[in-house]
Amino acid sequence: MANLSSVLGKNARSRLFSYRSNTAKGRRIATSKLWAKQVLKRAGIPVPKTFAKFKIPEDTTKFDWGGLPESFALKPNKGLGGEGIIVVKKRAPDYTKENPVWMTISKQKVSAEDLKLHVLDILEGAYSINNVPDKAFIEEFIGRHKAFRKYAYRGFPDIRVIVLNFVPVMAMLRVPTKESGGRANYHQGAIMIGIDIATGITTRAFWHNRYIRYKPETERKLNGIKIPNWTKILELAASCGTAVGLGYYGADIVLHPTEGPMVLELNYQPGLSIQLANKSGLKKRLERVEGLEVKDAEHGVKIAKAIFAARFATRVLANEGIKTIHVWEQVKILGRNKKRLEVKAKIDTGAWRSSVDRTLAADMGLLTDANTLWSKVFKSGLGIQERKVINITFYLAGRKIKTIASVAKRSHLRTPLIIGRRDLAGFLVSSRKNPI
Repeated sequence: MANLSSVLGKNARSRLFSYRSNTAKGRRIATSKLWAKQVLKRAGIPVPKTFAKFKIPEDTTKFDWGGLPESFALKPNKGLGGEGIIVVKKRAPDYTKENPVWMTISKQKVSAEDLKLHVLDILEGAYSINNVPDKAFIEEFIGRHKAFRKYAYRGFPDIRVIVLNFVPVMAMLRVPTKESGGRANYHQGAIMIGIDIATGITTRAFWHNRYIRYKPETERKLNGIKIPNWTKILELAASCGTAVGLGYYGADIVLHPTEGPMVLELNYQPGLSIQLANKSGLKKRLERVEGLEVKDAEHGVKIAKAIFAARFATRVLANEGIKTIHVWEQVKILGRNKKRLEVKAKIDTGAWRSSVDRTLAADMGLLTDANTLWSKVFKSGLGIQERKVINITFYLAGRKIKTIASVAKRSHLRTPLIIGRRDLAGFLVSSRKNPI
């Protein structure tokens, strides 16, 4: 697990993020699934279709249960942890419109009378916070996307994305199992799988308080799964906050088999077990993006991919072998319009992030707004200064490296570029001099 100082706990989550970063109205909207769906839909964000709403007991007798589609999900409006949800997968063999009967994803038979009684329980508050009266609704059933058919048991997986300040900081895939009854809820037995923010590739799986490599009772690896439409998923998650009034939240995204990513629900106090799935602390990641000036969701996703990418160092070493480089190296920087420039760079293992000269970056067309991730204001001996962080691509020892670099005045220094250890995975730095 990550260093304890980087792990986010419940008290810090509430005090530092859930209440400080979210409006009171935003918290109320997120607590109500129906209200959140209405607001998101109005903002043009795709959500599952709603077939029916139940506010009072009389609604259950007025509703045409035989008019429901073959599959659907019955949910409490303010339910927690997946409790109170009935997911119907198909009609039973003895189904008739006058006497409708269905089969759930756990292969249990339910009738219209069963569903009516369940709605009444929901209305009385059986599954809501503090057992206060609630509403119930029926929405469309989202089938399994073909990418997950080999991994999910009966139900469909969902993707939890934690967002702060437009930036997706951490994500995981929740996969239903036989034990969870086809539900994507970890506390009911589903598997949590960490996802690399930059690539959308799963990294490690956590189940029953331990890390596992394979889907239970199979030899199917749970790491290395490529999530389809990954950039779209991140942008969708990051765009919810503006619509609802949230700065820090968890967005649950599902992949519709034909219509693509949809937002299932929002949580302004998202669970903390995602840190186990990613073997990384949330606190440190949140602190890295809290004060950044982020323009919109698209900009936030660019930042996330740049600073939260998994290193995959072992894969680099296995595929490409270790290359030896020296303290001084010639590198080729890629600029706009395929412009290339060869410059001398210093390999600086004492620096974490690479840094490029401001004049050089401007000449290469790298200081545009579109290529700037963020700017930071700091104090120096010269007074208040602003330093940009930009995307940059260069070739080092024949290897293409896409990374980020801070922009600084380096015209008085020996090289216009230093390469920090963040970008040196797969290289061995020799201490021997190589004057170039």
